[in-house]
Amino acid sequence: MAVPKRRTSKTRKRKRRTHFKLTAPNLVSCPQCSSKKLSHHVCPECGYYKGTEVEGVANN
Repeated sequence: MAVPKRRTSKTRKRKRRTHFKLTAPNLVSCPQCSSKKLSHHVCPECGYYKGTEVEGVANN
């Protein structure tokens, strides 16, 4: 089994981990009610997806 010969420094460890970060979700505005929603998802406010209403999703 491979064992490191020297300890990994803080700088080297942090350079490697610069890409491990959270990304914000890409939100788009709904064409029906213009509220923010995830793309390719049913709008949680009005319940529409691609211009048609989906049953059982809207809050009303």
